[in-house]
Amino acid sequence: MDQITNDNKLWEDFKKGEKYALSHIYYLYVNQLFRYGKKFSSDDELVKDTIQDLFFDLIRTRVNLGTTDHIYFYLIKAFRRRLLRSLSETKKLKLSDEEAEMQVANIVYSVEDEWIKKEQLTEKEEMLRNSLAELSPKQREILYYRFTCDFEYSQICEIMSLKYDSARKQVFRAIKALKDKLPDNVLYLF
Repeated sequence: MDQITNDNKLWEDFKKGEKYALSHIYYLYVNQLFRYGKKFSSDDELVKDTIQDLFFDLIRTRVNLGTTDHIYFYLIKAFRRRLLRSLSETKKLKLSDEEAEMQVANIVYSVEDEWIKKEQLTEKEEMLRNSLAELSPKQREILYYRFTCDFEYSQICEIMSLKYDSARKQVFRAIKALKDKLPDNVLYLF
């Protein structure tokens, strides 16, 4: 079975109330959601609470949920919206839904933190990391969705509230900026 078929069946089983489906979805994606949430906030408890709230709402509203053939995308989109709302509440900011959608994650491209602490980065990896750090937060976020999450442009547009052409242009500009800063033998690391 391919991923789409697996996701369709798992999601439909979840909506029907199959207990295995909820736990399977949770264990498949909880760590990914946590790592993603940490790109927006260093507050572990806020991120964990938001994940818990997301799953609570999914359980509560499961009979009314639509279909999906990409559970991870569905969760990321719902989690991002919920997390940005939580962040604006904790910061005592009064952001409209539109303003909250405009917030961007602090995407930092690096090898896992533990690995970075244990081993020194090679010169090429350091050059790539520094070049990525020079990109705007929005450019890093869009590259994260496109190349780390492997999301389609239409999915990126939904998450970031962008038009299709704008998303493509931003990815192109971010890659061009990296190409301008990096020698060819370093860009392949990305």
